[in-house]
Amino acid sequence: MTTPLLSIDNLTKRFGGVTAVSGINLEVAPKETIAIIGPNGAGKTTFYNMVSGRMMPTEGRITLDGTDITGLAPHKISRMGVSRSFQINNIFPEMTVRENVEVVLTAYHRHSRRLFNIAARNTAVQKEAMVYLERLGIDGLYNQLAQVISYGDKRLLEIAMVLATQPKLVLLDEPTAGMTPDETRRTTRLIKHLASGGEYTFLVTEHDMGVVFDLADRILVMHRGEKLFAGTPEEVKHHPEVRSAYLGEEEDEAVEEASP
Repeated sequence: MTTPLLSIDNLTKRFGGVTAVSGINLEVAPKETIAIIGPNGAGKTTFYNMVSGRMMPTEGRITLDGTDITGLAPHKISRMGVSRSFQINNIFPEMTVRENVEVVLTAYHRHSRRLFNIAARNTAVQKEAMVYLERLGIDGLYNQLAQVISYGDKRLLEIAMVLATQPKLVLLDEPTAGMTPDETRRTTRLIKHLASGGEYTFLVTEHDMGVVFDLADRILVMHRGEKLFAGTPEEVKHHPEVRSAYLGEEEDEAVEEASP
């Protein structure tokens, strides 16, 4: 059996008398794509915050590649290979598309504390930045200010910035939220292409069930902070508790449309 890249053991978070996440267990294999779904309030964001170090678990343990990372600071977890995108764009709007990636690369390689000055002059960093922009299909926008590109391209730029940290584990938080149908299809294809290359392991939260079933190797279904079910897309589609608690009639139609 393949040694898990990420192991989650009894992960729990309480806020006073409210339990936001309760006893989650999960193992993620290297190069696997796992989607985490559930209605609003299911605990998905809290789960992500604990894995990325933005929140200390009340109980439980998080192990990355054999090392306990529970409760470490976000920058330490990032250095160990976990990188995360957010629902809200986390980019520098006043900089060009390429400069956004250059700043991340400069920080990652620790060239200098003067990130903005170094990024503007370092040809090697510029070339490396273009590699990540090409992977996301936005290299043609390299010299445009980030604030003027489309919303979908901003989300792709953020993913390029995430990949520039050379992560072992990529956390994508609602990567297609707010996108048009065309942008959603394009982004889904790109993420699927990245996953198929075998270089990245993904955890993805996503409300669009068509995207979920297209991308995921396995799906973790959360409900009221607990793990309701985990299985393949096909198993999730036909699981009665999942359909009753989460999918519902409207999503059932989306599931059927997403089915081959």
